[in-house]
Order: sequence, then structure tokens, then C-alpha cells
Amino acid sequence: MKIKVINPNTTASMTRKIGIAAQAAANSSTEIIACNPVMGPASIEGHYDEALSAIGILDEIRKGEAEGIDGYAIACFGDPGLLAARELARGPVLGIAEAAMHAASFIATGFSIVTTLNRTRIIAKQLVENYGMTRFCQGIRGTELSVLELEKSGSQAQKIITEECRKALIEDSSGAIILGCAGMTDLVRQISQDIDAPVIDGVSAAVKFVEVLISLGLGTSKVGDLAYPLAKSYTGMLSNFAPKS
Repeated sequence: MKIKVINPNTTASMTRKIGIAAQAAANSSTEIIACNPVMGPASIEGHYDEALSAIGILDEIRKGEAEGIDGYAIACFGDPGLLAARELARGPVLGIAEAAMHAASFIATGFSIVTTLNRTRIIAKQLVENYGMTRFCQGIRGTELSVLELEKSGSQAQKIITEECRKALIEDSSGAIILGCAGMTDLVRQISQDIDAPVIDGVSAAVKFVEVLISLGLGTSKVGDLAYPLAKSYTGMLSNFAPKS
């Protein structure tokens, strides 16, 4: 089984961290291919970043299909380009936000999301609504940490995130915490120990769910809107992305 874990930003240090977490979560027989696009933003912190990152994600999906990849995880909490990626892929494609929310709903009656910049809370709220998780989500909390601050040695990011998680348990009456950024994946175990409550990393959850779907023989439905893209010409810089019959 081969699962491609795509970090949609171009920060290689974050890709390495995501790959380590994904491999730790996966079965020993599962091959994890962690990658990031060669084009796109260094971090994803808004709608514009997400829209442009989707091109790089689709390029990695396209390459993965040629390489015989069995399934994919998109390692950004905004789940950018998710439905478009599913159109291209025969196997399952999961976003880490959707995976984390489902995992949290299995183990708690309410969860809080602790994320990076406050502006990204709006994107998280939209995903909560789109995924039918409104009745489970007790709060969405920003820390005003930039994504790249999570990569800086000596940063106070872990302390700030831990304190916000602890507040969420009390102030939101939540039973579980979701870390709302793939760059937080290396913090999950320590924070869970520190606050004595379940803390969910969407990268690990997405990889395990992809494994299960593959083992059940389930891929992306090609009936209806997730059928392969219709063959047509594309122009300009996107000419190489034109779907072929």
C-alpha cells in the first residue's frame, strides 16, 4: 500500500515533519511518500494562499496516479483543492481537517479546534459547517501564531498552543482538541499529556482512514460530480493541466 501525503506549501522542513508523523501512524507495511509541490506559497494562511496551492496539489495527484499511488492525504487544515483532487484520483483522498473532525466525533461529544492566525478561524468554521460537524464543534480558537513560526527553533509556539488547548477544555466544555495546522503534528503527544485530554492530529487521522478505505477496496466514486475531469483544452500557464480522455 502506497499513500502520498501532500504538504500543499513549499516549506520542506514542514514536509519532513509531516512525513515522520504519517509514517509513525501508518502500518509497517504501508509506504508513505511525503512531498510538497515545487510551486506555491511557503505557508497557507488565507483564501488566496489556498486557491494558488491547489494547483500544486493537483500536480502531485496527477503524478501520483502515474506512479500507482493507492491513496492520498492533503496535509493542510484548510483541505485546499480536496474535491478537485478527488476528481483526479481513483483511490481515496482525505483532507486532514475532515479526518480530524470525524475522529474527534468518535471519542467526544464536543471538540475545539486550536489553530494559527485568527483569520484562519473563518476557513475552519466554513469546513465545520460543510462537513456537518456544527453540533460537535464547541469552539475555534486562534493563537495568532504564523504557520512558519511553528518551524522556528526557540519559538514559544508549543507553550502558547498548549495554554490555548487547556483553556478550550474549560471555557468551551470540550472533550477533545483538534490541532488546526499540519505544522503542529509533532506537538500532539506532548500537549495531550500536558492537558490530560485527547488531542488529535489530522495528519495521523487522515493516514489511518486512508489505509482503512484502501483495505476495504474503496476508492473515490467516479459516478456523478467526482467523475474524472472532462477532456478539453486549457490555455496559457495551465495548458499542461488539460484533462485527457
